[in-house]
Amino acid sequence: MHQRSSRSRNRIARLTALTIPAAAALLLATAAPAAANVALTQVSTDPYTDTQAQHQSEVEPDTYAFGATIVSAFQVGRVSGGGASNIGWARSGDGGATWTHGFLPGITTNGGGTFGQASDAAVAFDARHNVWLISSLGISGSTVDVLTSRSTDGGLTWSNPVTTATGSLDKNWIACDNTATSAHYGNCYTEYDITTSGDSIRMKTSTNGGATWGTALAPGGSHAGLGGQPVVLPNGDVIVPYLSTTDTIRSFRSTNGGTSWSSTVQVATVSHHDAAGGLREEALPSAEADAAGTVYVSWSDCRFRSGCPRNDIVIAKSTSETTWASPTRVPIDATTSTVDHFVPGIGVDPSRSGSSARIGLTYYYYPNSSCTASTCQLDVGFISSANGGTSWSTATAVAGPMNLSWIPNTSQGRMFGDYISTSVLPGGNAYPVLPVATAPTGSTLHLGMSVPTGGLPVTGGSTTALASPAPSSAVVHRTVQPGAH
Repeated sequence: MHQRSSRSRNRIARLTALTIPAAAALLLATAAPAAANVALTQVSTDPYTDTQAQHQSEVEPDTYAFGATIVSAFQVGRVSGGGASNIGWARSGDGGATWTHGFLPGITTNGGGTFGQASDAAVAFDARHNVWLISSLGISGSTVDVLTSRSTDGGLTWSNPVTTATGSLDKNWIACDNTATSAHYGNCYTEYDITTSGDSIRMKTSTNGGATWGTALAPGGSHAGLGGQPVVLPNGDVIVPYLSTTDTIRSFRSTNGGTSWSSTVQVATVSHHDAAGGLREEALPSAEADAAGTVYVSWSDCRFRSGCPRNDIVIAKSTSETTWASPTRVPIDATTSTVDHFVPGIGVDPSRSGSSARIGLTYYYYPNSSCTASTCQLDVGFISSANGGTSWSTATAVAGPMNLSWIPNTSQGRMFGDYISTSVLPGGNAYPVLPVATAPTGSTLHLGMSVPTGGLPVTGGSTTALASPAPSSAVVHRTVQPGAH
């Protein structure tokens, strides 16, 4: 997640929306190489030319779906030292058949704002107030504020941002309570951490569609970490899993609409292998809930591999709002394979639950983890379950291979995003919006946002998930690197 250009004063509110019919999809030139078998529709590309950024690059997408509308938001024009030229968005109002796109106004100087860079986009929808929300970071030197951009017309146009929190902040996430029978229907919740206070986590609540935000509140007990992702349950309670600074996934909750937040509890320890080639990635959690309120948290973890040579994707499910089952391994390939998996984005069908829960999981991977910066091949995969993660389909290669030199560089390595996202439509297909690159033209990159044309079927299958072993004593723990945006 789940990190972080002309400085022209010209006001660019957004590019003219581009409608892309699925029947006449703009396919990437290398969308279906030998390793991949999925047609892709490119839904956005970086239009900027400012010299601070690496163009053309778009990274780190989030998505959210409600009804037939899907909205994604992402960084546009990645700056090596942190953030991007602006935040872009892509939107479908017909269940993924056609897409429009644009760029948020009022944040960076590219959109008529005052911030030098923007980062960490996250998307939510507030059904009670009929407003779409994009949370982001506005960066101006050491000042990093949390911002909220609002759309009241289904994600077609966006307001100048509301300032949600100020300071030196990092890794914001946002979610809203959309259950009409909930006592907290219409509440929205934003999470972030304070880098100058040991990555102490804070929560804020809005009761008016993100127009204003309440007092910052901390969870009880120890709560230092990164990437806390609020998940709102059907009963209105909120669960927030995050990656702690002590290499564990932890969570906390509110049962009173964000008036207070509990002390944190451990979900699981993390055993993580750093990806080869200097690729920037973390064991940040990706989380969603099913219709009964079971929370599914996924991250990359090497506990199933003797000696921790590479990562699998694992999932922990909540057994109550304060307890968690041991992580299980998603059976993408054999534990003896050479494949390294990382940066998962989990999607859960909001209309199903329990043994009928439908899960779509998108992830990036190296087919052979024994590689270098010049030889690593980056791919995208997808796998699904139709029974709550008990068994899984055969994995599908979605995109790739990509060379690491095709994606932007940062102070922490080559980057396509610290997080990605998948949204599963009720009873329908899964829609990840993905950074997919083709070979640069000279120094100009070609890394834009693409979506699998028509979505990816959530079919399930018979390959059984593996129960968690005890974490290996030979693991490599990756140090959380907050504040890099």
